[in-house]
Amino acid sequence: MLKIGELKQGDVIMVNDDGVMREGTISKVSHDDNQAYVDNGIQEFWYEPGEMFPLPLDENQLMKLGFEKQEIDGSVKYMKGAFRLLTPKKGDFSNVEMWYREDRRHFNVPLSVHELQNLHLGMTKVPLEPA
Repeated sequence: MLKIGELKQGDVIMVNDDGVMREGTISKVSHDDNQAYVDNGIQEFWYEPGEMFPLPLDENQLMKLGFEKQEIDGSVKYMKGAFRLLTPKKGDFSNVEMWYREDRRHFNVPLSVHELQNLHLGMTKVPLEPA
């Protein structure tokens, strides 16, 4: 379940569409109605927090977001412009270091795609959307 307050237009999440889990992109957020309008690839529909779930961040999702990959002594660096994300070992997204210019951050908990999108927006002032 996701909180409406942490969602923004363009965020990629999972939705429960009548029992089928689908990846979707948020088109609009209504804080008054506590719902988000999500395009799940088949239709656009309003979803409540109990029907929306975080999409775990992994290499596949980073590639969809347009990142390039560079392996360095067992760790993996993902790059998009001047934005960098480093994982200590391939496939381990539970310990992530990210930086943009002088702004460096470290997370020792798994991030979701929408969290990365919101962090990227906060650090770079540029939306991070699927390529």
